[in-house]
Amino acid sequence: MFRIFCIIVGYFIGCIQSAYIVGKFYKVDIRNYGSGNLGTTNALRVLGKRAGLITFVCDIAKSIVAFFLTQFLFGHLEGSVGIPYLAGLYGAFGAVLGHIFPFYLKFKGGKGIASTIGLILSYALCTDPKIIILIAVIALSCLCTRYVSLASLAIVITYPISLFICGIRNEVFILAIVICIITVVRHRSNIQRLINHNENKLSFKKTNKGS
Repeated sequence: MFRIFCIIVGYFIGCIQSAYIVGKFYKVDIRNYGSGNLGTTNALRVLGKRAGLITFVCDIAKSIVAFFLTQFLFGHLEGSVGIPYLAGLYGAFGAVLGHIFPFYLKFKGGKGIASTIGLILSYALCTDPKIIILIAVIALSCLCTRYVSLASLAIVITYPISLFICGIRNEVFILAIVICIITVVRHRSNIQRLINHNENKLSFKKTNKGS
């Protein structure tokens, strides 16, 4: 039952849509511009570098806050399963779900990459920092192509692989697989564009809000 409580707490934290809130400061409903996605890349393209950075940091922070809050509240219940930081991991997983499926925005949020990064950072720093290094190297290598979607997919796919390499093959590994599947499905249009060689590359220039 503590897993469900952790997911619920994390979900409501994740529902705080950074891109939507930042857009309101700019008097823009970001859902109506660019890709319409409530994530870092669309905030960057529509609102500029500062808004993109704020969105990115806040979306990472949501999972970190959810991780440590649920670990503090429910971590004492982990004894029944014997897996450390499991409560925090489920809390951060809930934050990823809240970011992707916010109930008050018709369950249409971001694609969950920044929030997943927050989950990975929180868990890896508490257990095995080598996971961060491995994922970062692969993600940065892909980012050199200037395809944000490719780097994003590299992060979520490398995460369960890195856990497996580090010998973590329990419930934590299964949860990483679930996160990977959800985020890959959310990127299905990006995958199709990558295959067709017409995916947008990273640019720090704002797009025309009328487009």
